[in-house]
Amino acid sequence: MDSIRDIAVIGGGAMGAFYASRFFDTEGISVSLVADGERAERLSAHGIVVNDRPYAVPVTRPGDAVPPPDLILVAVKNHHMAQALRDLEGLVGEQTLFLSVMNGIDSEEQLGKAFGMEKVLYAIALGIDAVRDGNRMTYTKPGVVHFGEAQNREVSSRVREVQELFDRAGIPWETPTDMIRALWWKFMINVGVNQVSAVLRAPYGVFQRSQEARALMEWAMQEVITVAEKAGVALTGEDIDQWKSVLATLGPEGKTSMLQDVEAERKTEVEIFAGRVLELGMTYDVPVPVNRVLLQILKVHEQRLGLGEAPSP
Repeated sequence: MDSIRDIAVIGGGAMGAFYASRFFDTEGISVSLVADGERAERLSAHGIVVNDRPYAVPVTRPGDAVPPPDLILVAVKNHHMAQALRDLEGLVGEQTLFLSVMNGIDSEEQLGKAFGMEKVLYAIALGIDAVRDGNRMTYTKPGVVHFGEAQNREVSSRVREVQELFDRAGIPWETPTDMIRALWWKFMINVGVNQVSAVLRAPYGVFQRSQEARALMEWAMQEVITVAEKAGVALTGEDIDQWKSVLATLGPEGKTSMLQDVEAERKTEVEIFAGRVLELGMTYDVPVPVNRVLLQILKVHEQRLGLGEAPSP
């Protein structure tokens, strides 16, 4: 692959809309949104709106006879992943590369199992304060994409291609030496701030002002640090301090994705946060009481609303 020119984005929520808009605005880049059924109809009819600017991003439906994209950016919720993998089956070519900005620590392995790990880079999106309302998305900070191979002591050619793409699109990026550790660091953040914000109905400003909210967030994060150590991943209390430095820069009215899901009465990703921490706690015989409570609270919320499997992305 000489350079990345054709991009498909699956997942038209806040994250997918942000990246699709950046690629749409980049000269020499062709981008489409992958969708099917009623969602494809809505995106075709209304597009996406990012910071009050409308974008008529083309829609690719599963089964469309289109050339395989150079890059597929995956930005769906975890409970939409199985459908997303089916939707992507006919779009993947020999040279197609995957980049997932999904939450959790398992999406890359899911993509690798379906299409081959040789097509997959690891990634996390950090610091973007995106808020979604229907097809409208607003943000004040674009955040930074941390991405690369599992280990990046030397930068591979495919990582350099994505770095060059992000430079062209004005997307801030970093390539950490140890991407697996970075993936777990983001997991620790989500387990803490996403879940606690959802339970407290609290935007970022509450955590910036309230010692009690930060303490609850940190207790949930500390349980991730404990299981990470057992799993051979070197997280420490300093990683919580590093996150608090990022938190201080976010817009006070900004909201985590899980808080937005709760407010919109959508299914949350609690299974890949507290649920995954509980699985790891059982595997390594580590007590994780804070995450057990968070899981129970959020599952009761979903049951009260009658939320089962969510519709496809």
